[in-house]
Amino acid sequence: MATSKPQLLLDYVYAHEAQRPEQIYLSQPLGGGRVQDFSWASTLDQARRMAAHLQSLGLPPGARIAILSKNCAHFIMAELAIWMAGGCTVAIFPTETADTVRYVLAHSEASLLFVGKLDLWDTQRAGVPAGLPCIALPLAPDSASSEMPGWDSITQATKPLAGQPARRPAEMAMLIYTSGSTGQAKGVMHSFERITRVAESSMAFIKHIMPPGVPLRVLSYLPLAHAYERSVIECNSLQDGGFHIFFAESLDTFVQDLRRARPTIFCSVPRLWLKFQQGVFSKMAPARLERLLRLPLLGGMVRRKVLRGLGLDEVRLAMSTSAPIPPELIAWYRRLGLNLLEGYGMTEDFGYSHCSPPGLSAPGRVGQPMPGVQTRISEEGEILVKSPGQLLGYYKRPDLDDEVFTADGFFHTGDKGEYDAQGRLKLTGRVKELFKTAKGKYVAPAPVENLLHAHPCIEMSLVSGVGQPAAYGLVVLNEALRPQQSDPQQRAELARQLGQHLEQVNAALPDYSRLRMLVVLPQPWSIENGCLTPTMKVKRARIEALVAERLAGWYADADKVQWA
Repeated sequence: MATSKPQLLLDYVYAHEAQRPEQIYLSQPLGGGRVQDFSWASTLDQARRMAAHLQSLGLPPGARIAILSKNCAHFIMAELAIWMAGGCTVAIFPTETADTVRYVLAHSEASLLFVGKLDLWDTQRAGVPAGLPCIALPLAPDSASSEMPGWDSITQATKPLAGQPARRPAEMAMLIYTSGSTGQAKGVMHSFERITRVAESSMAFIKHIMPPGVPLRVLSYLPLAHAYERSVIECNSLQDGGFHIFFAESLDTFVQDLRRARPTIFCSVPRLWLKFQQGVFSKMAPARLERLLRLPLLGGMVRRKVLRGLGLDEVRLAMSTSAPIPPELIAWYRRLGLNLLEGYGMTEDFGYSHCSPPGLSAPGRVGQPMPGVQTRISEEGEILVKSPGQLLGYYKRPDLDDEVFTADGFFHTGDKGEYDAQGRLKLTGRVKELFKTAKGKYVAPAPVENLLHAHPCIEMSLVSGVGQPAAYGLVVLNEALRPQQSDPQQRAELARQLGQHLEQVNAALPDYSRLRMLVVLPQPWSIENGCLTPTMKVKRARIEALVAERLAGWYADADKVQWA
């Protein structure tokens, strides 16, 4: 008896087009309070028209077609068009410099570039090679729209591609360039089969957690150029079809965007979960909030009010991933009634590795292996993973296969970790981030940084100290406090609080990991100043280089809290 072949993402998409044509899939803010909704039928009509146009260009099979854009409805439409036309998507982070744009376009040998919603196009355009065909998405900057063909003019003049163009399971669907925290970005190759299997398994996990009948509403704001948003938001929605994706208009309208979406699933990264908390603390002192939360009747009202103010009152599944999150921060959200779960994944496994199911989650642990994931810990303490979403390899770098894969096919994550008796994983640091002080023992910075982040004054931190008498910590104060740190009285009070916190942190650490001092920096690290990757990971080497000349003076000073 013949067996049906497994479905791929495009097969699911064609089914949604046929079975739920009028269901709203994408909601795009246009500015001024205006929003444009796209149903499954209108989404596929747009994608089919652009796919027909791409096919008319005579591009080679499997052509790499790039997208440089912030998150928007037409990003997803462009990806579908590329796939239906036989191409492979290369998404570029919308905050990248012209040099990185140039590198990715050249390395991927991109045949065409979609230019979308951007803040930095006037500087990025220098990275686009002369002669590369470009198409402006509807929300592209005016300067881009005036110098290249536009999406709307092309789709209005082109008939939709007919039928159900299929792709082979092993064909490359996406080329995702890592955000490059430790050097030149590498192109991670993902196939249609593997991203589909991840989406199927992820949706089974989500539906097991979500209460029956709860609609699947999400706000897409983490970069779609990254594997996390691409997997958890885009590909899950393409597989399931029941999602309603809302997009954020801008940072200034983020709260309004959240309230419009009223998400039932909300995914973020530790740095943003911390900023949300500090926003609450700017309106109510932490000690007072804790007292109110302990009151039997009033506590429930306060919880609902705080979550409503954050736009998270309808969230039924909250996730944090991308980097370790302080256990105290998870516990704080749970006291508010938000069951914040931690997960773990990488670009190289399409974000599908570990997650914390309710009832088995524990602050500080990123959960158990997801269904179909195999793991083990190496003799060196490194986490090795074999995932259904595992990369095919790095583009044009087959020489790296022996370095990143074990002989039996497990991927070297570069993370150190340990499992507890319930099989829950705890991340204990990055293999390459370990450093030795003059005491001769290795220090793992991530656990120490998590302890530092427990204080509401601290928004960012970095622990270092290679070859120094002891480790030290660089900290950035939260947004509300930064303007006050030049005031002598405020500085004295902050120094007192941070000094006490340093004592508490050091008391929880072995002698060789204790910090000699905290140095308060005047400005936050950002993507724009080159200290954070587009996914908001700290670029350690760059930050360490920026402060290298001042280290001797800080170590010579006896103060435990110093000001840069």
